[in-house]
Amino acid sequence: MGKVVCSASMSLDGFVAHENNDPGRLFDWYEAGDVEVLTASEPASFHLTQASADYWREWVRQIGCLVVGRLLFDITDGWSGEHPLGVPFVVLTHAAPTDWAHSRTGNAHFVTEGIQAAVARAQEIAGDRTVALAAGTIAGQALAAGLVDEVAVDLVPVVLGTGHRYFEGVDPAAVRLGDPTTVIPSARVTHMVFPVEK
Repeated sequence: MGKVVCSASMSLDGFVAHENNDPGRLFDWYEAGDVEVLTASEPASFHLTQASADYWREWVRQIGCLVVGRLLFDITDGWSGEHPLGVPFVVLTHAAPTDWAHSRTGNAHFVTEGIQAAVARAQEIAGDRTVALAAGTIAGQALAAGLVDEVAVDLVPVVLGTGHRYFEGVDPAAVRLGDPTTVIPSARVTHMVFPVEK
């Protein structure tokens, strides 16, 4: 099985979105360079620096499946069934939708039995590739349950003040991260990866 990795763009004060779910300036780095990076859905591309593009392409190459929460699924309408990364996704939810207009794509898999079941399902789908976890409640639950191998942070030089935290509801005493294995400075972002000590 591949690794389980949380990944998100994060403000200096630990937030991944405003209270209204708008990421605001946290995604400015997606247009901070002149290297075009294509996606699997709309919008069709963004423009990174060479350092960010190299990091991004290697990260995306590893991903076999995503795990997201119902809130993100609802906000994006499940990316109309085609996630920009071009991979299937598992949605952790209390109840699977019965009338979702894009279910025909077969890319969304709904799990109602909790975070361990959601990660296990994603691992089945991903095989030996990486399972990527969305930040927020999903990342917090997975980290607290000891399911996460690495924490990836795209650290953005902004302060949000309030909003949705990268990890919600995690006891800081229960989590220990190792020294970063990756530190890549770039325009409007620093990419970092930390191993989770188990």
